[in-house]
Amino acid sequence: MNTPVPAEWSPHRAMWVGWPSHAELWEDNLEPAQAEVEALVRALAGPGRERVKLLVGKDEALADARTRFAGVDGVEVIDGRFGDIWLRDTGPIFGEGSARAAAFRFNGWGGKYELEHDDTVATQIGKASGTPLDRHDFILEGGALDHDGRGTILTTRQCLLNPNRNPDWTEAAAETALTASLGARKVLWLGDGLLNDHTDGHVDNLARFVAPGVVACPIAWGRNDPNDDVYDAVARALSQMTDATGASLKLLRLPSPGFVDDGDGRPAPASHMNFLIANGAVIVPTYGDARAADLACQGLKTVLPDREIITLPSIAILSGGGSFHCISQQEPA
Repeated sequence: MNTPVPAEWSPHRAMWVGWPSHAELWEDNLEPAQAEVEALVRALAGPGRERVKLLVGKDEALADARTRFAGVDGVEVIDGRFGDIWLRDTGPIFGEGSARAAAFRFNGWGGKYELEHDDTVATQIGKASGTPLDRHDFILEGGALDHDGRGTILTTRQCLLNPNRNPDWTEAAAETALTASLGARKVLWLGDGLLNDHTDGHVDNLARFVAPGVVACPIAWGRNDPNDDVYDAVARALSQMTDATGASLKLLRLPSPGFVDDGDGRPAPASHMNFLIANGAVIVPTYGDARAADLACQGLKTVLPDREIITLPSIAILSGGGSFHCISQQEPA
């Protein structure tokens, strides 16, 4: 892929979403997670928005998904197979006009969660979308990267240089690989991601392009925000960076959700940065603090004024480790 990956705010021809399908994984959170994903899908499929391709990963979940979305314009329920719903990481990354897509090896986030069929998701999505795949023989997850559409890629050393992915990678080796596979013209390196993030610091929980030269990143919220130091380190690093055009980055600092309990007294990796930019809308995950979410949305509206900013709860989805951006993948128009 010689041309850069389109920015997420560019038009889409479709949006893939994973449907919670495995009771043995989600346990008591299966139905709540399905309710949250249903709300996301209905918001995405609103008038003038997305054609949603809902990938269901197990026979037992297929009939229910078809019933829920029967008669909903713009939603196609697709019978597939996956270990879990994190299509951002297991699916392919589509290039300009979705003429081709890049597919990578997947090893369960460094061997933590190796589930049956996850390593076949890119092939399934490529076939179902009619998109030829360019296969690359290294491990990479889509959530580890963020793109500005002009060849600037944001990532973290904690993830991309982690020896549990590609043990021999240096910054230079990673940049060479990203240039060849995704049209990178400049790679911007951040350090660590959120505490207790099993992805080893995916950047889509940490910092996101929201316009050319503009990066959204969190600022601590509340007295005991566990990622206060992480957020400040990110902002300091970004403030000294330039994009592929040579322009200095502008920062949009948005309130984090603050401390969100994972159920065992530890901080969950909750982030408003896991928003999803769709045709006509931005879907922002919320975790119980309405004021923090409202301020984050007000900030996003200043840089994405042509889109409706929609908040939806993502507490059950978070129990699986991610949110709306993690379970989706766009096909650029």
